Amino acid sequence: SGGAAAAAAGGPGWRLPGRVLELVFSYLELRELRSCALVCKLWHRVLHGDENSEVWRSLAARCLAEEALRTDILCNVPTYKGKVRAFHHAFSTNDCSRNVYIKKNGFTLHRNPIAQSTDGARTKIGFSEGRHAWEVWWEGPLGTVAVIGIATKRAAMQCQGYVALLGSDDQSWGWNLVDNNLLHNGEVNGSFPQCNNAPKYQIGERIRVILDMEDKTLAFERGYEFLGVAFRGLPKVCLYPAVSAVYGNTEVTLVYLGKPLDG
Repeated sequence: SGGAAAAAAGGPGWRLPGRVLELVFSYLELRELRSCALVCKLWHRVLHGDENSEVWRSLAARCLAEEALRTDILCNVPTYKGKVRAFHHAFSTNDCSRNVYIKKNGFTLHRNPIAQSTDGARTKIGFSEGRHAWEVWWEGPLGTVAVIGIATKRAAMQCQGYVALLGSDDQSWGWNLVDNNLLHNGEVNGSFPQCNNAPKYQIGERIRVILDMEDKTLAFERGYEFLGVAFRGLPKVCLYPAVSAVYGNTEVTLVYLGKPLDG
């Protein structure tokens, strides 16, 4: 365990060659690896020097579904460490509407065909500091409302009717991909992106969401085009990536990327 490994740091264990340490670490779980990384500089270097090492490759094989590793879901997450991190930042199976479920791949939300209901989901981990980026894409019809954005833990993840749930109160901020409106506190905060004849979202198109908790902004990218800052003045609270959907059997995938590439 991580505790036993840490205890070994006082003895000869900490002087083991890096390749041997890597082999030992490859049997540990993420929580134990975090403890090991704090033991000494050598252990930290072995764990974090190579994000494609056997340690992260083994952990990815244990915690990620084969489908997630075999398909292009994680194609924009180049390292095994990044793939493990993305899994731990994926949709929560315990923090979503009762009318949705998370598919076996661990990253895709499926909305059941329930009439007169709007259904959402939050990720397992939220952010109160730092800069973060994730991708979201719809793999089915948008319906009349399809919103991506962020929410606090207090924001509702289900309501009656077909509405823009994300952005319906002061606990969430959303971009409705159907009509390109920005939503917060139950109000439309303008259209987005701010250009004439902005193209509508195409099914399967990956939208990159960028949350900057230092500048308190939320921005979006489509492909490699920066669409601009959508929301400013975000509160200094824990904010979670979130989506809300209305169309029966539609599917939405969310993949956490880490720090924005420009950061």
